[in-house]
Amino acid sequence: MNKRRWGMLLLAGLLTVPLAACGKKDPGGASSSAPPDEPAVSVIAPVEPEPEPEPVFPYAHPLTGEGLDQDISGKRPIAVMFNNLKKALPQLGVSQADVVYEIVAEGGITRMMGVFQELEGVGELGSIRSARDYYVNLALGHDAIYIHAGGSPQAYEALGSWGVTHIDFVNGPYGNMCWRDPDRRKNAGLEHSLLTSSEKVLEQMPSRFRLDHEEGYSVGWTFAKDAPAGGQPAEKLTVPFSNYKTGYFTYDKETNLYFTAQSLDGSDPISYVDGASGQAVGVGNVLVLYTDISRVPGDSAGRMSVRTTGTGDGLLLRDGQIYEITWRRDKRTDNYSFLDKSGQPIPLAVGHSYINIVSAAAEAAWE
Repeated sequence: MNKRRWGMLLLAGLLTVPLAACGKKDPGGASSSAPPDEPAVSVIAPVEPEPEPEPVFPYAHPLTGEGLDQDISGKRPIAVMFNNLKKALPQLGVSQADVVYEIVAEGGITRMMGVFQELEGVGELGSIRSARDYYVNLALGHDAIYIHAGGSPQAYEALGSWGVTHIDFVNGPYGNMCWRDPDRRKNAGLEHSLLTSSEKVLEQMPSRFRLDHEEGYSVGWTFAKDAPAGGQPAEKLTVPFSNYKTGYFTYDKETNLYFTAQSLDGSDPISYVDGASGQAVGVGNVLVLYTDISRVPGDSAGRMSVRTTGTGDGLLLRDGQIYEITWRRDKRTDNYSFLDKSGQPIPLAVGHSYINIVSAAAEAAWE
């Protein structure tokens, strides 16, 4: 039978089906034809997209633990002394420091040292202030090139006897690296107006300076994205340095950062903001290191002596958790080590760190 014959038979069959259905009655005389079934609807369950795998980097930033495509751990960082007097704020460039150290100075004021593994692209920095021997000590532990503007007698003794690579904007031949900001000079005073920039420092870095670490140097810090066990919730931390300065750190869950504020000379807490970028200073790690701090005997200016080697108690805040730790630093060419209660290195969160070095009598509080 050919295709056309099959088609005619199929057409005849289709024509008879409706007629038979219309002539069939139910017992009550009504039509028994049922409403057509609802057309089947094809439901396709949405497919969840595969999560993007986290990139795997061959190298890590030595001061933050962040993944990198290039190895920069062999480069010497730059350590910069920052002013922290109320009338000299805001500071410039501090939010981009990989590590910030803060320690009390004479009269209860504090100074800060920002450590930058890479200075390129940071922009303006300041205001630059004078050195203290304990900051020189910490810069040496980072094998850093240390930038300052003058210094105490103890600092100059340390700079000379320890062989620290440094750039002095007051007593060194580096006048083209820095300038006096006219507004700051007028409103804050000459001593609080000294600025520099990453461009000037890098362009005019003396050729005699060693730019790479010597073989065998290592920061020695460990980092982990996940918080270690044993922490307690802590979303706010108060760090008293002196009657002049109190620091505050508040945890932000969305960014997983602790944002800083400070009370200076009895003021209400004010956000710690980088004047160059307008950004609040936020860090992944906040550390409090307790140590011995006292006035230098016979120093007419009331300068301080700060122990930066040996061991001591401390605190680590990361990921909204607080941990009791021990710090250790055997000699001034070493970096700090941070240890858990069992004496093992405790990992820092991946990100920047803010290290508060305070008297053993200071009473930090958290909630």
